[in-house]
Amino acid sequence: MNEEENILKQTGIKRKIIIGLITVILIVMMFPKGESIESEVTEGAIWTNDDLIAPFSFPIIKEKQTFQNEVNEAERSVYPVFNSITIKSSDSLNAFAAYIISVIDENLKKQSEPYLNPTFLSSKAFTQFVTLRKQQKESYTSKDKTLPSIFNIAGNIVDMMSKRGIVNIASNSKVRDSIAVRVGNIDRIEPISKFYFFDFAKNEVRNKIRELNYTEEVNEAIIEFTFHFIYPTLVYNEDATNLEIEQAKNNVSKYAGIVNENERIIAKHDRITKQIKLIIESYKEAKGETIGSEGIILQLLGKFLHISFFITILAIYLYLFRKKIFYDNTKIVLISIIVVFVSFVTYLINHIAVKAPIHFLIFVPAASMIFTIVFDSRVGFYLTVILSLIVGALRGNDYTFMAMNFIAGGLSVYTVRDIKNRTQIFRSFLFILIGYTASILAFGLERFAPAESMLIEFAFAASNALISPVLTYGLLIFFERLFNITTDLTLLELSNFDRPLLRELARKAPGTFNHSMTMGTIAEAAAEKIGANALLARVGAYYHDIGKIIEPQGFVENQMNSQNLHENLPPEESAKLIVKHVNEGIDLARQYKLPQELIDFIPMHHGTTVSTYFYEKAKNLYGDDKVNLDDYKYPGPKPNSKETAIVMLADGCESAVRSISDPDALKVENMINNIFNSRLKESQLDDAPITFSDISKMKEAFLSILISQHHRRIKYPKQEDAEQGISTDKDN
Repeated sequence: MNEEENILKQTGIKRKIIIGLITVILIVMMFPKGESIESEVTEGAIWTNDDLIAPFSFPIIKEKQTFQNEVNEAERSVYPVFNSITIKSSDSLNAFAAYIISVIDENLKKQSEPYLNPTFLSSKAFTQFVTLRKQQKESYTSKDKTLPSIFNIAGNIVDMMSKRGIVNIASNSKVRDSIAVRVGNIDRIEPISKFYFFDFAKNEVRNKIRELNYTEEVNEAIIEFTFHFIYPTLVYNEDATNLEIEQAKNNVSKYAGIVNENERIIAKHDRITKQIKLIIESYKEAKGETIGSEGIILQLLGKFLHISFFITILAIYLYLFRKKIFYDNTKIVLISIIVVFVSFVTYLINHIAVKAPIHFLIFVPAASMIFTIVFDSRVGFYLTVILSLIVGALRGNDYTFMAMNFIAGGLSVYTVRDIKNRTQIFRSFLFILIGYTASILAFGLERFAPAESMLIEFAFAASNALISPVLTYGLLIFFERLFNITTDLTLLELSNFDRPLLRELARKAPGTFNHSMTMGTIAEAAAEKIGANALLARVGAYYHDIGKIIEPQGFVENQMNSQNLHENLPPEESAKLIVKHVNEGIDLARQYKLPQELIDFIPMHHGTTVSTYFYEKAKNLYGDDKVNLDDYKYPGPKPNSKETAIVMLADGCESAVRSISDPDALKVENMINNIFNSRLKESQLDDAPITFSDISKMKEAFLSILISQHHRRIKYPKQEDAEQGISTDKDN
């Protein structure tokens, strides 16, 4: 390892430590605050510890939902506050009536039309009052219909309504059946029906005036005049009402009683009832609050070590058995994001005060499926165990919840272990549902849970089972794009022969295409034998020679006629043409945005081998001392994985066996052994993690498929004549 690689590796380790610390700290911050987390208490279970005696007095905290219901009830008990306002509306009316009469008399004295109207009345109403006054002066109207008497009646109506009271809200307002009438600092509770709503008050004015039997024109003039003196006598005070509501809510106690020092909370082997569970939870919180700052620091340290152990065990597993994941910081970040996200969902669920088992909406199975599809089933299962332990810890060391998620998550891992298409994800619904249903039933029977509560849990578990596959499908696409991760699903999509590059390869270089398809079959079989990724090996074989699309005629398998262009080229030019298909393939792969895992097959299937045919030709032509070996070498690098090593060997063996004129089992086996020995001698497999046992198994797989593809067939009658174009028709 050179110095630069060593520095990069050290930097990578530092980044992993930072990612791990951030992950642990974020999860620790989501732990229940202030509680002494010794064991989780489940209603209906049996207390198997010693008698629990209160070491100090502490209050019993009400259940969150109960407390919230009481707060809501206190809020509903507050009456809306209305301030009482004393307004002499009739005095204002009488004063303005006298003013109007004086203005009208002044107009009549001048005998000028149109009349001057310096009032708020409409011209129509003012003119009507002028007419009434004029008739009065000319004795055309009775005494009770004179303008002063009309204004006096209006004043009486206003005075009567003001005495009853007018609230400044409309009848369609949402208000309680009673209100608090505030006079000074004293509130008086009165039924709202005792007073007029503002719109009802105006309607009452209109009705009473119309009962006077005046003409419609006079009625409308009086109504318009009177409306100006209908003022609310009770005004809604929003600030005072809100203050009363806050005081009422603050008066609701958070406690349902007190447990005295040395009082027994629960005896050994007693059943944990709802009330006992509430007392134990109150004791845990009180104990957490009495530990002091030093105790809080120690508790935080304990939580930090708790989660650190889980993350450390995961890191050790990845380092020992999944080094590719361990040294890929992008994948480490992905694992961290999913773990923290599920922890955050758990944290939110813990703080939602709903009397329902919403903790079943923590989608651990979705995370399990994502881990399995992105990495593999062993990593997925291992991470499911870690994640189940973490969410169980965040739920207050809830063993039951941890076990349920472990069972459902474990089953979901197996459903996507050998995934063949994206729709297969939705098959997981049934297995997740089975996992949760079985565990709910088991733990429910253990604690004698009521059938109703178990049915509700079944419903929420079914929601989890239904949503998890959908969530997996959506997040998987997101993570694939964001982190440039190649999953088996991506490889399956790229193996479709309708993909642009494969379609181009089949059209422009059919010989290479057939060679690649055969190699894919060989590589897949060999990968299955040695425990490599068979799908990656097959798809890598499909794309390993896409560079030949650029100049397909430069390669013998694509030369449909007998003419070989290399016969007219010097060997160094031929070698250059052959070797450059590697870089051209890499450029094409990047242009079509193939994942790096597939791009690696393009240079690695040749490694740093030599184009032997043209190298030997050059030596014969120019002499050994005048030929530079590097001019005939492929650029590399050498294969660094089982899959790329398989494709290198498959490429050499398939091409060599195809060149055998009359292949039989012995010839094919000898050729395979020769290719393998040659690659080993050239140190081409030094960087690949394969063993001699793997090599032996690969030879068996190669031999089986290549013999079956190049087996002998009996010659049909007159086959030689047919091969030479001589008609074999009996009639000729």
